[in-house]
Amino acid sequence: MRVDQLIPAFHRGDAIGDTALHMRNFLRSRGFTSDIYCLNRDKGLESESLLFDDFPEPDRTDVTILHFALISPLSQRFMQLQSRKAIIYHNVTPPGFFMGFHEEMARITRLSREELTALASHVELALADSEFNRLELVEAGFRNTRVFPLFIDFTRYERPHSRFLYDLFNDGRTNILFIGRIVPNKRIEDLIRVVFYFKKYISPLVRLIVVGKTSSLPVYYRSLIQMADEFYLKPEEICFTGHISDEEMYALYKVSDVFLSLSEHEGFGLPFIESLVFDLPIVAYDCTAVPFTLGRGGVRIKHKRVAYVAELVHRLSTDGRLKECILEGQRDRLREYKSCDLEKTLLESLDTIIR
Repeated sequence: MRVDQLIPAFHRGDAIGDTALHMRNFLRSRGFTSDIYCLNRDKGLESESLLFDDFPEPDRTDVTILHFALISPLSQRFMQLQSRKAIIYHNVTPPGFFMGFHEEMARITRLSREELTALASHVELALADSEFNRLELVEAGFRNTRVFPLFIDFTRYERPHSRFLYDLFNDGRTNILFIGRIVPNKRIEDLIRVVFYFKKYISPLVRLIVVGKTSSLPVYYRSLIQMADEFYLKPEEICFTGHISDEEMYALYKVSDVFLSLSEHEGFGLPFIESLVFDLPIVAYDCTAVPFTLGRGGVRIKHKRVAYVAELVHRLSTDGRLKECILEGQRDRLREYKSCDLEKTLLESLDTIIR
């Protein structure tokens, strides 16, 4: 019996790609024939995947799993298959966030959400990597839905961090960290406002570090640079690192005082889990998948009043007892996440359609 996975783009170190690879290896260990088929892949992943052009026609008793995050040619072909079908939903950002910045991306995300709804009648099992995403599947018309959290290889975080970058940023400033795509739903402009208040009313020794590709949405990125300039914030106070290596990212987690997210749309939020790993206190706007990913960990805020957020960040970075209290809750949440039996969940989920 075959259990194959379809993934539009297969990337090394990507949360979706890592989950697909872990699933394939586990399924093979349980006696299933299992492969990953993709439209494109990173160099070096040729031995771990096959191109979709080589995807064999499955039997009616086989299972085919589609990883869905954006519209792709895979979806139409997937709906036509005779096999038992399942999807793993990784969320689609609502198109409204892109209006005024990238009309084509707004169109793509709108079509992606329409395509998700179209898939509902063709799928026997719909998995989601967060409860928030599962609820979106229910709203889209899927019936058999379950939460299947992202697989995270926690051993990767044991690698050495960049001493150079750690020493460079360990200069006495309060380091506020955010990691994620530089796109409008992340509301990085709100982070800049917090830093401006912090500098003016609390301490001039502050720095916002934003890690993520600056080429994702150039118009939005340029608007952030302009905003920082209008607030008279210097490059050493607002630092966009662009894409960096894992070793450099680990150094920034270690040297930072607070992870601050004022994002208004998260499908899961891997940097939250990584902040738990590195014992970095989290302050996050309480919306979408954030309460499901953080659980009882971190500090979730219901509003984004700039003064309140800045003072909270300052308190967490200076009050050792408060910080330790928050970190205890975060450590509990990390242990809870690590205890999830993904393999058992996968087998039980597949069993609902195999039988």
